[in-house]
Amino acid sequence: MAMKRTKTPWMKAEDFGRSLPRGIGVNLLVSDMAAMAAFCRDVLGARIVYADEDFAAIELLGSVFMLHADHSYLDNPMTGSITGAETRGAGIELRLYGADPDAVEAAALDHGHIVLAGAIDKPHGLRECYIVGPDGYVFVPSAPLAG
Repeated sequence: MAMKRTKTPWMKAEDFGRSLPRGIGVNLLVSDMAAMAAFCRDVLGARIVYADEDFAAIELLGSVFMLHADHSYLDNPMTGSITGAETRGAGIELRLYGADPDAVEAAALDHGHIVLAGAIDKPHGLRECYIVGPDGYVFVPSAPLAG
C-alpha cells in the first residue's frame, strides 16, 4: 500500500476492522478523498468519523462505510478494475433508505453535483432521487410515502 497520510490515525486499522458489526459493508475507491468526503458531508448529510489522505470512515443513517484513496489500493486486486475507468460502480445504486430525497437533491444542486433524476414519488412506495457523486457513484436517497 502507498500511504500519503501525515497524521496519526484515530485508531489502528486492525482495531477498526474488528469493530465493524456483522452485515453488509460498503467501501468506495475514490480518486479525490477530500471531494468525496465533502460530498458525503455536505450533500448526503453524513458525519465524517475520520478522514485523511488515504482513508475515511463515514457514518450515514446509522451505518458506517469506508472510502479508500486509489493510491492506497495499489497492491490490492481491485486496482485493475478502476485503472482507466471514467466512472465507477456502473450499475450499482447506493440506496440511502431514510434520507430526505428533496433535501439531498437541493444540496446536490447547491454544491454543483449532477442530479440524474429529481425527487419523485415512485410506485414502489418510496420518494427518491438519483444523485451522481464524485467518481460517478450514484446515490439514491429515499423516504417511504405516507400510506
